Amino acid sequence: MAGIYIHIPFCKKACHYCNFHFSTSLNLKNDFIESLLKEIDLQSNYLNTTPVETIYFGGGTPSLLEEKELARVMDKLFGSFNISPGPEITLEANPDDIAPEKLAAWQSTGINRLSIGIQSFFDQDLQWMNRAHDASQAGKCITLAQDAGFNNLTIDLIYGTPTQSNEQWLENIQTAVGLNIPHLSCYALTVEPGTALNKMIELHRKEAVDPEKQASQFLLLMDQLKVYGYEHYEISNFAKPGFRSRHNASYWQGKPYLGLGPSAHSYNGHTRKWNIANNALYIQSIRQGTIPSEEEILSLQQQLNEFIMISLRTAEGLDLEILEKKFSSPQRLKLEKDVSKYIELGQVERVNTSLRLTDAGKLFADGIAADLFETGH
Repeated sequence: MAGIYIHIPFCKKACHYCNFHFSTSLNLKNDFIESLLKEIDLQSNYLNTTPVETIYFGGGTPSLLEEKELARVMDKLFGSFNISPGPEITLEANPDDIAPEKLAAWQSTGINRLSIGIQSFFDQDLQWMNRAHDASQAGKCITLAQDAGFNNLTIDLIYGTPTQSNEQWLENIQTAVGLNIPHLSCYALTVEPGTALNKMIELHRKEAVDPEKQASQFLLLMDQLKVYGYEHYEISNFAKPGFRSRHNASYWQGKPYLGLGPSAHSYNGHTRKWNIANNALYIQSIRQGTIPSEEEILSLQQQLNEFIMISLRTAEGLDLEILEKKFSSPQRLKLEKDVSKYIELGQVERVNTSLRLTDAGKLFADGIAADLFETGH
């Protein structure tokens, strides 16, 4: 099975923390759609005949697309790839774009899952992030989507902002649960280089984030959602039974995927490639029949390290027998030796042949994975 990701590189407004590729000018949107359709033709053999079980419209802000634009892209995808019956088709949407007529249009094109960028149910947080919507829209849009028949919903929430107390974070969690949202993606605010937020912090115009506060809010998040019956199936993702994101899960399972649009990444198990993060140059190159991308062939060491990283992020953890089968017995033995200190610290537990992060270990997930990487030295 495989997945397809489509990057829609346009936004109404620039969130201060965002480091994804996007433009706040819609001048090139029509040209982009035509180039995207042509790229689908150019990439139609990338997945061979592997069945595609998930399609994901990300961005940027895919909810800016008009119904006819979305329909054209969907028709092209279904005509170019082996799409499995009953695929999960997700559209990222901003609360201020959600209205009854848009919801009906999305359903008519085959969208069956929405990922809504709520981030917070408090105005002070949204204003600090420079979001385009307000708190009243955050709650209303979810009700509108549910009334329209979208039961497979996920929302994004951000914790660890200087404006947010532990009590407010708890209220955000309880609001989401009270709205009967079956999937939550929750992220610690990250200050990325080159973002407006990073610059404002450097100039002391905004307060820096507090790592200890973020850690306490992550622990609070895990405790609360466990009580409410959510599975913590990946570091940042929580779902009621039956509502895991099939698309995102495929990334963590190492399945192949094709990325379309500027800055989109593709992976086939042995190579990774990524398109240029520039709308104008993307359009120009596609018009000339060339995919503007770079590619790297993954070494066995890189494949092993990626397996370690993505496996440890999941609830199922890293299966040592699968690692031995995919790589080698000496690499399994080395990993078992290296991980022993984290087992002693109570940050990793061994369940049969699997290594799993404990709640304490999830606070250090990236560092633990990096320490277990094969360095070749």
